[in-house]
Amino acid sequence: MNKNHLIVLEFIQGNKLVSRAEISANSALEVSDATIKRIISDLVKENWIISLGKGKATTYTSAPKLEILFPIDLDTYFLVEQDVRSIKERFDFDIFEKLSRTTLFTTVEQNHLSDLQQKFQSKTSELTSLQYQKEMERLAIDLSWKSSQIEGNTYSLLETEQLLKEKKTASGKTKDEAVMLLNHKDAIDFLLAQPEYGVNLSLKLIEELHSLLVKELGINRNIRKRRVGITGTNYNPLDNEFEIKEALEKTCVLVNSRKSIYEKAFLTLVLISYIQPFADGNKRTSRILSNGILIAENYCPLSFRTVDPLEYKKAMLVFYEKTNITPMKRLFIEQAEFAVDTYF
Repeated sequence: MNKNHLIVLEFIQGNKLVSRAEISANSALEVSDATIKRIISDLVKENWIISLGKGKATTYTSAPKLEILFPIDLDTYFLVEQDVRSIKERFDFDIFEKLSRTTLFTTVEQNHLSDLQQKFQSKTSELTSLQYQKEMERLAIDLSWKSSQIEGNTYSLLETEQLLKEKKTASGKTKDEAVMLLNHKDAIDFLLAQPEYGVNLSLKLIEELHSLLVKELGINRNIRKRRVGITGTNYNPLDNEFEIKEALEKTCVLVNSRKSIYEKAFLTLVLISYIQPFADGNKRTSRILSNGILIAENYCPLSFRTVDPLEYKKAMLVFYEKTNITPMKRLFIEQAEFAVDTYF
């Protein structure tokens, strides 16, 4: 798409239902009517927008793909303050249907991810079982450290390595910080020992992984019954345990229906965080579950080692507020590249 395509999409997204005359008169376009007609035709053909009616009565509205995949720049998005941003304040149960009808990765992205997987398979085929085990241990340490850092843990990577390898705690750190890191390692080891667990996502697996990740941290392991708030956004997750369970079950159905392993892992990453099924530990659970799917299918896990925690949180906030995956998808692909290039 070029600039004019994006202008039309943004106008339709902001006005919901518009005619071609309204697009021409009210958008920032400075092109001929013939060009606008061609742009609209392109966008309908590529399933960005939906055409309703016939002839002069034809109007256009957003397709699910537009909501989910419209390009969003994080820096620009967060120039608008939290209480001013126009967002979806409630959980959108339609997201499952919208995602089921949307191809998450473009053809270029799919080919790139396939190339990464082939590279990973080529690299690992040359390793002995001991070499593979050592590399997986290195990745697990990096993942445990970064996933914990995203949640505010202050252990350094070297301190994390010492803790996980030698059980030596770092001075000046809290007990809970050490427990959080050790729990990450236990959860990853659990998936490595039983990779078949990640083949099909289930409510049981989600709850088991969460229990491992919050062990001895004073966090309730069950699906929550009360509302929770999220810092930095006015989005309100579900507050009914039956609806939460329904959303988790729909997530499992959606994830298990996808053929692409990367799509399975990505959907798990964003949807568990979006649902916020537990009082705490939701993003940790989503990252480990996502990697459990990759491990089960012999794909390279993601350590997230080079992720900026603030950028990660901003990308998730965009999904909470707009159900838009583009910032998180960029992050996911970047981390898939990093993992394949760095480990094994």
